[in-house]
This record gives sequence, structure tokens and C-alpha cells, in this order.
Amino acid sequence: MAVSSSSDVVVLVVGIVLAALYLFRDQLFASKPKSTALPTRESNGHGNPRDFVEKMKAGKKRLAIFYGSQTGTAEEYAIRIAKEAKSKFGLASLVCDPEEYDFENLDQIPEDCAAIFVMATYGEGEPTDNAVQLMQNLSDESFEFSNGQHRLDSLKYVVFGLGNRTYEHYNLIARQVDEHLGKMGATRIGVRGEGDDDKSMEEDYLEWKDGMWEEFARVMGVEEGQGSDTADFAVAELGDTLPVEKVYHGELSARALTKSKGIHDAKNPYAAPIALSRELFQITEDRNCVHVELNIEGSGLTYQHGDHVGVWPSNADVEVERLLCALGLHDKRDVVIGIESLDPALAKVPFPVPTTYGTVLRHYLDISAMAGRQILGAMAKYAPTPEAEAYLRNLNTSKEDYHAVVADGCLKLGELLQLAAGNDIKAVPTASNTTTWAIPFDIIVSSLPRLQPRYYSISSSPKLHPGTIHVTCVVLKYESTSSRVPVRHVYGVGSNYLLNLKFAANGENAPLISETTGEPSAVSAPTYAIEGPRGAHRDGTTYKVPIHVRRSTFRLPTNPKSPIIMIGPGTGVAPFRGFVQERVALARRTIEKSGEEALNEWGRLSLFYGCRRSDEDFLYKEEWADYTKELKGKFQLHAAFSREPPYKPDGGKIYVQDLVWEDRANIADAILNGKGYIYICGDAKNMSKSVEDTLARILGEAKGGSAQVEGAAELKLLKERSRLMLDVWS
Repeated sequence: MAVSSSSDVVVLVVGIVLAALYLFRDQLFASKPKSTALPTRESNGHGNPRDFVEKMKAGKKRLAIFYGSQTGTAEEYAIRIAKEAKSKFGLASLVCDPEEYDFENLDQIPEDCAAIFVMATYGEGEPTDNAVQLMQNLSDESFEFSNGQHRLDSLKYVVFGLGNRTYEHYNLIARQVDEHLGKMGATRIGVRGEGDDDKSMEEDYLEWKDGMWEEFARVMGVEEGQGSDTADFAVAELGDTLPVEKVYHGELSARALTKSKGIHDAKNPYAAPIALSRELFQITEDRNCVHVELNIEGSGLTYQHGDHVGVWPSNADVEVERLLCALGLHDKRDVVIGIESLDPALAKVPFPVPTTYGTVLRHYLDISAMAGRQILGAMAKYAPTPEAEAYLRNLNTSKEDYHAVVADGCLKLGELLQLAAGNDIKAVPTASNTTTWAIPFDIIVSSLPRLQPRYYSISSSPKLHPGTIHVTCVVLKYESTSSRVPVRHVYGVGSNYLLNLKFAANGENAPLISETTGEPSAVSAPTYAIEGPRGAHRDGTTYKVPIHVRRSTFRLPTNPKSPIIMIGPGTGVAPFRGFVQERVALARRTIEKSGEEALNEWGRLSLFYGCRRSDEDFLYKEEWADYTKELKGKFQLHAAFSREPPYKPDGGKIYVQDLVWEDRANIADAILNGKGYIYICGDAKNMSKSVEDTLARILGEAKGGSAQVEGAAELKLLKERSRLMLDVWS
């Protein structure tokens, strides 16, 4: 029995082993590991969401349009290109945020299709946040596409870049994309387009696109006229069918609407209470500069010195009224509407819905932007008179007239519609003095960009102010220059929004509407709906500002022994106030731990600041002496006052670059021997370039050479090593 039982056990074990070998034969005997295939749309109805080629094939799209965008402008141009491809040739496009896709199969784009890259250059020649991975894939020669090579021989592509010529690395990212694709064997269609935001991005795009489309038609084998003008959105009035609490009245996210908790970022800004606000200029007859401290305690928001804060403004009351009247919606401002995209792959609804006509114009669309030339043709067909139609069509087709009237006149869409209809654009707009245009609201939504946040360099350090973010904002106000349009003041949206908040937070009865001109209907400084949607931005006497924090690489070195040179005239001083506060906090801890002598080895912090007059617009003048005292003489302020003595020997004004030159011996020593760091913040068009030229001269001469050769080489090296950093704007 025992022998028989053992035999049975052996047979049973052998059977189990053989069965297991059969069941797992693929895993055990395969020549190489077997990968699990990604699910396809055909198999489960979903597909791989990161496979843009699959989406192109499934949606019968012949164009994949990738955009590298930091503020939304490149995305807007990508959508414009997609719309034109549809209207001209009847071609459908897939508009792609590159960070949402993988690029291993870029080589699999079918031969009758093309890729279009609309790429902004951000900061100092850097890709936008959403294009970092794309640029790494294109530039890394070890990165393999599905063909097992770093080659794209069958790819046809188009490139349009967005940049600013006042910056050193003008349109660098678009140029790099073009260079990388060319090296990999891809074929460019037409010339590379480059838009210059310092002059007119719109005009550069218009000049480029016609030639590009002509070459596109030849290469792609398509004919113009195969498409048609079709609406992007369907707008429906919903009446009283929805509960009030489900309708957006300016809330920027679903969490804000439902008052639910969550992370606060660009998609869900935080309504920060104003802890303190004050005027910084000593004389405010013509100019203002506001200091605002925003309470972020309990919000989950954090920041570092050098970061930026994004402020989400609303449009001015007068501009909202103007466009409501021009569109015949004055009495329908509170009508609830739903908006649906007729082609979600081409045009997403750019703001939350359902909402109201008035809310869209106040909170969601940038109605204060200068009217673009291309949209005027679409508006002209809805003109109230033949004369108004001819007026808009002329501006649409004549670059010269457009520049003389719209650009020089700084005309917004509402103002332009009034002007074309013969209305007085200087009068407070009403339904009785504004001619109605029968423009469908879906065209307004398609034509105007989304209202974007305004970014400001944070002027505080979390080491001294962990619970507040400080903003230093000069208020933008200037006169239009067109001889063909009534001269009037033009107001910046974000800065005047903050000025209104400062007035309200302090209970100041500022004369916002002029009562002394003899023209009671004349528009003066704008007012805003600062209480926010449903009064959410006011709590008693406390007002709130919707914000989010944008990270920056504009940072001090961690070692306080490194000399620091900061150059920031005007509000360019904002981040440097935060820098100095950062060092003050460290000095306090160091002194407490090791005594004042520990600061002896620290490098000097030199701040070069400039303004008009010491008694007019000297920012934070009462603070700098205190910082010098706290840092035991390690901080030094150099101030240039351009409109008060002393002047140059020839009578010329003294600016920050002149003070930099005067201190050239110390600067050369700090950089070449002390391994110091240089930071520049402010105007990119004039100041930044002049300062860099001065630095090149200082360093070139210190090395026994010239500014053009040795000086330029040293500046280039400093930038590569992040020892010369810029936070500039135009």
C-alpha cells in the first residue's frame, strides 16, 4: 500500500507540473519579455489618452497643432491656425497641450498629415512649463521614436514662434524646434514665423500666415475653398431653468462656486484678504503706486523670495457697459446662458458655464485688450449701417489705417464698434447713446481672448512675512496718441483694479468720476466690481483679491558669503526688497546663534535703485536705512534720481547704469574675484540693455579687453552659470 501510494503521489505531482508548464508556457519559454499591449479605442472605446496619433486617426484629423504657452497667448494662436485650416481647406485639427502627450510616435504621423508647433519663448530663452518635455525629446539624440531612431524623415511641419525682441533670446524656442526637426530629416512647410510682442504679434502673424498657407496648400495637395465659416460655439439662453447656486457669476473654478476646499493654484485661485494697502508715491497728482499685503494664512499657499503672484482682475465697469450696449445686451446682462463647443477638439469653452452675458464680459473675456485686425472682418458683416461696415472692412484690410486708428488710438472692441457707428467714445456708454450691432454672442466668445491674471514680482520674504504676500504695483495710465481718434486716457486693467481695492480697503473716497470738467458724462478713472461674484470678495470692511503663486528661479544663492549686486529702478525694486528681507531674517538667526562677528565674512548686498525724485516716487525710502542697520553695514543702497541734482556734467540725467559704472571697481572685484551674483529687474526695452552694456564694459576692461569681446563672453558665462539673472518685462 505504501509503495502504491507513493507512485500515485509522484504521478499526481508530475501531472500538476506539466499542467503548470502548459498554462504558463508563454511566460516561461518566450524568447523575450512579452509587453502588455496598450488598450485601443477599438477594443474598449477609450484608447491611450496620451497617444495623439491614435486620436488623429480616430477623429480624421490631418493636423496636430502643439502649443508651448505660459500665459495662454500661444494656445490662442494655435486655435486660430486650426480654425483657418478648417475654414480654408476643410481640414480638421487636433490642438494639443504637449505635456498631455507622449512623443515616441511622432514619426507615425501619416504622410498626408502635418504637425504645427506654436511655441512661445519664456524667461531667458526657456521653454514654457508645458513644453519642457517636448523640447527634451527633440533635443536628446538618444531619444528614440517608434522607428528605433532619432529620425523624423517623413514628418512635415510648420513653426510659428512667439517672442519679444527686447529680450536677448528672441524666439529661441521656435528656432530650436525648427533646428531639431530639420536635423532629424523633417520637412518644413513655408518659412518659420516669428511674432514680436514688443511691436505687434498680430501683424507679424498676419504677414506670415498668407505665405505659409499658400505653401501648405501646395505641399499638402489641398485647395482653398473646400472649407466654410462655421461657428465654434452654440450659445443658448436657459431662462430660469437652473438653480441660482449652479450658475457661475465670476467664480474661476468649480470649487469656488461650491465653496469646497482644495489646492489653490492657477486653476483655483485663492481669494486673499487684504491685510494692508497704502500709497507708495509721495506725490500722487498724476501717478500712483500701491503696496498691498495679501493674507495667505490657512490657504495652503506658500512662496519663496523672487516668486511671482498672479492677480486675477475683472474688467472695468465702463467697458462692460460699453460692450453690453453695443451688442444689444444691456437689458439682458443677467440672462443665464449655456455655451457648448461644436468641436471640442478645436475650441474648448474657455470659461465655466452656465453663466450670464454680463459675467462673461466682466470676468471671463479680455474686453479691455486692443481689438485685433483679423476679427474686424467677421464683425463687419453685422454692422448696423453700410458706412459702419465699410469702416471696419477698411481697418481689416489696411495695415496702415489699422495702426493709425486702432493701435495708436488703443481702441478696445467696444470703443471701435462705437466709433464705426459714429458714437461718442468719450461719453459714458448707455443704451440710448450706443448703436446696437447684431453680432452673435458666439462670435464674441470666439474672437476675444480669455482674461488672464496679471503677474507681479513678490516684494516680500516668507522668512519675515510667512503669512502675507506683498505686491508693489505702479498704476498704468497714459494718453492715446492717434490723431484720428479722440485723445483719452488708457488704463491698465490689473493695476487700476488694485488701486480700486486700495481705495475701498482704506475707506478712501477717491474722486473716480470727474466732477470738475464741465462734462458730467466724461469718463475718468475706471471703477470695478471689487466685491466679486456674489460678494465673495468682501467680508465687512475687508476686501479680497483672487491670486495664485507662480514659481520662479530668480533666487539668492544659499551661501551669504557671495557678493550680491541688484539693479532694479522703479517697481523693479520689488523682488529685491524680498531679497534683502531674506538676508535680514538670516542675519537675525545668525547673530542670535553666533554673534554679530559672524556677519563679517558675508558678502556685500549692493542695490542700485532709480526713480524721478527723492521726494516724489522713492519706493520704500523709510525702510532701506533699517535694513542697513540690521545687516551691520553689509547692505548698501545706491540711488539715482533722474529729475533732481546732481546731473551729469553735460546736464544729462543720471540713471542706474551710471551708478553701476561709478562703482565699477567694486563690481568687477565682486564678480571676478568674489564669485558674486548679479540680478536685474525692470524694463527690458531700455534699462536692462543699458545695464548689460555697462556690465560688459566693466568686466571687459577689468580683464584687459573690450566690452564687445571679453565683456560679452563674461556675461554669457555668468548667464550660463545662473550668476547673472534677469526678471524683466517690456
